[in-house]
Parts: sequence; C-alpha cells; structure tokens
Amino acid sequence: MSIMDSIQNYYEPLVIETLAELTRDKAFSDDLLIDVMCVALNHLPPRYIRHEVDMIYYLSPIEAKEMQDKVKKAVEGALAYVNERARE
Repeated sequence: MSIMDSIQNYYEPLVIETLAELTRDKAFSDDLLIDVMCVALNHLPPRYIRHEVDMIYYLSPIEAKEMQDKVKKAVEGALAYVNERARE
C-alpha cells in the first residue's frame, strides 16, 4: 500500500453524494458526470484527511453546513457549465 492510499480529499465524497442527489432522476453519461466532478472539485479548496472521522471531530456544525453549501454551489455550477459545453 502506498502512502497516497492513506489520504483523501474530504470534498470528493461530498461532491459525489451531491451530484448523485442532483442528477437522481436524469440520465447523464459517465463521462459527463466525471467532467462535472472534476470542475466542481477544481472550484473547492483541497481538504486532505487521513480518516473521515478526523473531520467529524474538528468541524463545528456551522462549518459542516458551510462546506455542504459550498459543495452544492460548486456542483450546480459545474453541472450547468459542463451541460452547456456538451450542447455546443
């Protein structure tokens, strides 16, 4: 196991969950969804952690809500951006 397998960006699962919620009843290709994830993650600050539990103990409820709001805004913006480019 490499050292890189021991860390993760905390925002990645949040982006995946939010994207799943926003596209639940819509049909999008995997390629489009991956592009949306990349664009959204590029608009969020990196937040690397070793264990997800690390963030749970260090985030206040207000900070957690702010992060979730940032993620939703980034995913919505990325979805609109990539959808627009896909139509062109």
